[in-house]
Parts: sequence; C-alpha cells; structure tokens
Amino acid sequence: MINNFQNKFGLTKPILIAGPCSAESEKQTLETAHKLKKHKNLIFRAGIWKPRTRPNSFEGIGSKGLKWIQKVKEETGLKSTVEVAKAKHVELALKHEVDILWIGARTTGNPFAMQEIADSLKGIDIPVMVKNPINPEVNLWIGAIERLLESGIYNIAAIHRGFFTYKNSKYRNIPQWQLALDLKRKFPKLPMICDPSHITGNSNHILEIAQKAMDMSYDGLMIETHIDPKNALSDNEQQITPLELENILNKLVIRNFETDDKEFKATLKQLRIQIDDLDIELLDVLKRRMDLVEKIGVHKKENEVTILQNNRWIEMLKSRVKYGEENGLSELFIQQLLKAIHQESIDKQNSVMNKK
Repeated sequence: MINNFQNKFGLTKPILIAGPCSAESEKQTLETAHKLKKHKNLIFRAGIWKPRTRPNSFEGIGSKGLKWIQKVKEETGLKSTVEVAKAKHVELALKHEVDILWIGARTTGNPFAMQEIADSLKGIDIPVMVKNPINPEVNLWIGAIERLLESGIYNIAAIHRGFFTYKNSKYRNIPQWQLALDLKRKFPKLPMICDPSHITGNSNHILEIAQKAMDMSYDGLMIETHIDPKNALSDNEQQITPLELENILNKLVIRNFETDDKEFKATLKQLRIQIDDLDIELLDVLKRRMDLVEKIGVHKKENEVTILQNNRWIEMLKSRVKYGEENGLSELFIQQLLKAIHQESIDKQNSVMNKK
C-alpha cells in the first residue's frame, strides 16, 4: 500500500522541490539553498550524478557533493533529495543522510537498474520519487513502482517530467498528461509531482506548465533553481533564479479540490448529466460508423482491394482537422482522435478480410 510521504515530513500540498540541476560547488549549492529556505513545504534538490546522453559532458560532481547536501541540511534545516541510478548511489546517499531519493527517467526505463535499486532498499524506510521513463510507455513507470513496492518501499511519489518526441514541439518533452492520469488510476493514492523544468526545457514556459499541473490537482512541483542559471554546467536554459521562482509562485493560482457551495454543486451536476448524454450519443455515432467500416471491409474483400488507402486517409485527416479547428478543437486532439478511430477501423477490416 502506497503511503503519502507528505505526512512523513509534515508537508502540506503543494510540495515544492527546488534547487540546481547539478551541485557544482559548495558555494553554489549553499547559496542556492539559503535563498530557498524561506519557502514553505520546500525540499532541496541537487543532482550529484548526472546521466548524460553523450560522454565528455558534465556528468555531475560525484559523491563529494553529498557533503555539501549534508551541510545544506545543517545550515538551513531543509529536507534533501538526490537522484540515484544504481545501488552504490543508494549506499552513498543513505550514508550522507539524504532524506528522499529520486529515480531518473533513464533509470525508470531500465528494469535491470530498477531491480538493483529496489533490492538495495529492502528493509530501509526512505521515501522514493520515480520519474516517468523517457519514452511514452506507462507500463515501465508502473513496473518501476511495483518493484519498489515489492521491496517494502511504500512512501512513493511519481514525478511527471514529460516524454521524448521526434516531432518539433515548443516543449523539450511533451507532457502527455493522459499518461500521468493513467498512472494515477493505477495507484489512486500516489502523490504526483510535476517537473515543469524538464517538460519545457525553457524557463519562459515554466509558469504555464506549473499552472496546468496545479489546475489538475497535482501534489507538487519540482523546479530547477540556480543562483546563476546562465553559467550553469547543465541544462542552463531551463533553470531559474530563486527570485524568478518566487515570482512564479506568487503568480500561481491554487484552486480548491472541492467546495461545499450548494449552487456550484447543483450546476456542476446538471452539466455532467448533459456530458453523460452526449457521451452516449457519441458512442452511438461511433457504433454506426464502425458498421459502415465493416461493410467497406466486405466490399474490399469481394473486390480484392487492400485495406489501407493512404491517399484517402491523408485527405480525410486534413479535412477533419480543418473542420475541427474551425469549431474550436485543437489539431492535436483531432489527430489523436482520428488516429484511434482509424486504427480501430483497420482492425475491424482486418477481421473481415481474414474471416473464413
């Protein structure tokens, strides 16, 4: 059973996890921490070991940085968290009294590494946060959490840091909020932390993503904060100063999860009834559409014509996206919806084609 580590440390929602992408020097680490200590519910983060895509880039200061994290705790009283990617990291982090561990995206996607970490944590009571894997595969995220649960780690949180995409995007990693919601459905009591820094890859968009996360009732934010972002040794474009962090927090609107207002509840209930009715209509329309798809499949089979007609698909996608945009629906939503319908249509016609 997942416990809420907010209660373990007496934190209230929303939790704030802030600090530099990397601990670069004792001075930089301590200065950043002292500028952050005034914030409520703050956990200090700093990367000690940095898994980089290519060699010869800054891969973290290494274990000596853990002494600086200890000093942060002594001087500020802040709880601390560092990323671990193997059992040796866990051993060293625990030796230096790190309060919370977090698992990075590359490690979450590696079952062997996750099992090694889970095994090293057996019999140890320490909270662990698990970032989503780089690629949009929610089962890897689920599997990483399950490995920790099987090792007796129950104080777990998830960190949503977005997913890699080959397509051009305004974000470094596209959010794909629905995948985080899928994880939440699997583990309803799992605290969900949003990492706007890694989603955006750009400090100018952090407030935008942070607000979306708060509007979706996330439990907290992880925001990379550095006293001198322009000269940071890693991910300088997505880090902000402590003052910029304070400005973002002041602009954030924290909404109530629920209200006792009877008029609000009555109106919401009526609107939801209308949505329920429209959903039934929508499913009825989809059923009639699939009946036509099946007839087309029979017609193609009788005339020995292939299922996929790519020119028709491209033409249909283009016209539907245009119509959707004219009616206030986003291109991304229309594409995702039509692709799902198209895949179901192909499966339906495949069934017809291969039916004896």
